Formats: sequence, C-alpha cells, structure tokens
Amino acid sequence: MAKYAYPAIFTPEEDGSYSINFPDLEGCFTCGDTLEDGLEMARDALALVLYGYEKEEREIPKPSELTAFQLNVGEFVNYVVCDTMVYRKRNSNRAIKKTLTIPEWLNEAAMAMELNFSQVLQEALLMKLQMKELSKI
Repeated sequence: MAKYAYPAIFTPEEDGSYSINFPDLEGCFTCGDTLEDGLEMARDALALVLYGYEKEEREIPKPSELTAFQLNVGEFVNYVVCDTMVYRKRNSNRAIKKTLTIPEWLNEAAMAMELNFSQVLQEALLMKLQMKELSKI
C-alpha cells in the first residue's frame, strides 16, 4: 500500500475526449470526456490496477521515464499519481465480523465505561498500522 506515479499516454479523440493508456501496466487504460475528466479517470484506473497488484502480491513494475515513449501526433505523456490506501478506504469499506478474546476484567471495565468495542479496535489497529508505516521511514 503506497503512493505511486506512473506515466500515462493521453490520446485526443475527434470528439474532444481522451483515451488514456499506462504502458507500464498490463490492462491499465481508461478514457475521459474532457482532459480534467480523463485525469480523474486515469487516477482511478491506476489505483484500481495497482490495488489489484498489491492484493495479489504481484511484483509492481518500475515506472518508465516520460522520455521512454514514442508518441503519435497530438499525443502527450504525463505522470498520474495515486494512493492505493485512499482507494482501499474508499472502495473496500465493507464491515467484517471478527471474534476475539480478552480477559474478563478488561471486558467488565470497558462495559462499565460503555465503550464501543468495534470502534476501539478500529482505532487501535489504525494507530498500530500508522506506527508500523512510520517505523519504515
């Protein structure tokens, strides 16, 4: 789970729309009605494909340099950035049930404080994950 930047080739179409292709990533292409729409669609397509790579534990290819591509007339290449953690949070937010075991005294103390166990667990996991990410720096 990370932030990525990959080159995308933007091809203008006759109707003013854009076709967008990421040559470094198999099957990663999209389109947009306008350049702004195309950039948004490109970011979403890139995040979807890279999220799939991460989930399947596939090796993520190194992005090419912008100068590595031969372009046709009217085409241009631009880096597109995405964050697969943001994509994951937006698209994989389905709740799942977990069974866990805690000491009786801890359960009683938490119940007395009317704590929401699910919320506390989510907060603790998020904090732990942030600490783990920070320790990689």
